[in-house]
Amino acid sequence: MSRIHEALKKAEEQRSAEHEMHIEPPLASAPEVVPDPISMPVAAVPPLADERDRRTVSAAMPSFGTGLSVESLLSRCVAGHWTPDRKTMLFFNGDEQGYGTEEFRTLRSRLYQLRDRLPLKKVLVTSALPKEGKSFVAANLAQVLVQQQGRRTLLIDGDLRGARLHNALGTESSPGLTEYLLGEADEFAILQRGPMDNLFFIPCGRKVTSPAELVANGRLKTLLNRLEPLFDWMVLDSPPAVPVSDAGLLANYCDGVLMVVRSNSTPFDMARKARQEFSGKQLVGVVLNGIDQGNSYSQYYYDAYGKPNGKNEQR
Repeated sequence: MSRIHEALKKAEEQRSAEHEMHIEPPLASAPEVVPDPISMPVAAVPPLADERDRRTVSAAMPSFGTGLSVESLLSRCVAGHWTPDRKTMLFFNGDEQGYGTEEFRTLRSRLYQLRDRLPLKKVLVTSALPKEGKSFVAANLAQVLVQQQGRRTLLIDGDLRGARLHNALGTESSPGLTEYLLGEADEFAILQRGPMDNLFFIPCGRKVTSPAELVANGRLKTLLNRLEPLFDWMVLDSPPAVPVSDAGLLANYCDGVLMVVRSNSTPFDMARKARQEFSGKQLVGVVLNGIDQGNSYSQYYYDAYGKPNGKNEQR
């Protein structure tokens, strides 16, 4: 009986202890106030869990936020003082019927025809070897694209080894792409706005010792993703494809590749090797540059590759 008595006494002590720990709710409590989401001030919006989450969400979104117009965003870029070379920058001299201008309009039309069938906004312009005219073609293609009203175009000098576009446009080369890829400048610090409406330019920046590694560090993709919503076209000038690997790396971030070959200059085997450098990428066409004016009605010939399986490559 003593064991039963001890057990009952222990149970009674436990019930007594639980009763003492129990807190009775108040007889009346204040009603919970839920703020009106329409009248709630911006500062009252609950913050993210911590600063790390805020940085993660910001990095995942390529846009610059809502409530800002494209013009207000682009107003942050540098107002460059350009003095273009009017002999090579064909659309700055005011001669709408100048030699070569109609050929670039034809090139523009072909690109728009391709865009009806393919996602095409970021175009890489390259060549097999140096001095074949790729920078000339890239610069004038960007110029002719903005001749259509309301079309905004970004020209990028991606040739970090032998940049020439800043000389052709008569502007500063730095800060530019190099400074962005190194994390030393943001996109608006390197983005120049010149005298031609809707034409914007990112120069090459200062020279570096390892351009291929810099191009491959991932920041170029971030730059293109952030700027793409602001422009109708983005034209990238790249180093020649055969001597160095940069062009193939740049092509990974573009929608299509435009190859420039020089008449009576580019060896056939070099052109074919350059084509192989872009295997698996969208080669949208070839520009034949440097045709003698007296031998042809056209200075440039553009041949769009209509079949992605390569059956037209021998033309």
